[in-house]
Formats: sequence, structure tokens, C-alpha cells
Amino acid sequence: MIGVIEKTLSANHSHASQVSASLHVQHAGLISKVNHSCNPSCGISVNESGAHDFIAFRTIEQGEEITFDYAMRNYSIDYFPDPCLCGEATCRVHVDGWKGLSINKRLEYKGFIAPYLLQMKDKDSSTS
Repeated sequence: MIGVIEKTLSANHSHASQVSASLHVQHAGLISKVNHSCNPSCGISVNESGAHDFIAFRTIEQGEEITFDYAMRNYSIDYFPDPCLCGEATCRVHVDGWKGLSINKRLEYKGFIAPYLLQMKDKDSSTS
């Protein structure tokens, strides 16, 4: 799924995509409709325009919902139901973004996250 930025936002909201440490955008098309899962089928790749493309993280079966982990693009999650409603056996219960992911989950997602998250991690000693 190819991402296209529809507009830059002045504030974060539930369908916003974080594209840098301080910038949120709204993607055009179906990107903003893809749901979170703690066991996602897709990951993130940033394209030349700065938008997020979704890349298959694992095999997606016919009829299976395309999902991604919101922590793959957002350092923190401000607009998400608590507890998580993904229903996965591996559900983390609370989705609090990249800053809250375990080291093991970060390694599992290697190559499928927004690159700026790695820069933010370096600035946050609690995630080292």
C-alpha cells in the first residue's frame, strides 16, 4: 500500500501519522483506515515523499485484514483505546508507541519502522 500525504496537521489526532519527531500528517486514501495489531501483517517504509508505505511484514492470507503496529510509526500514542482491542494472543494490552516497546519487539520490527524512531530512541535514555 503506497502512502501519499494529504495534508500537514497542526496537532496530533487519532488518524494522524507521525513522520518526524515533531510533525504529524494525514495520509490520503485507505492508509488512515488500517487498524493496529500487536501481531501485525505489515510494517512501515518511508517513501520519497516522506509518506508511509505499508510493506508485508509476514504472509497475509486471503481475506485477512491488513494491519500494522502503531508503534512502527509513532513514538508515543495519545489517541488509542485502553486497553488495546486487537484481540491477538500476543497483545501488549497497552499501546504506548515505540517508546514503550520491548527490546525484543524492536528487534522483531527491524527494517519495518519509521527511521526517525531510531533517532528518538537515542535521545531517550529510558529506552536504551
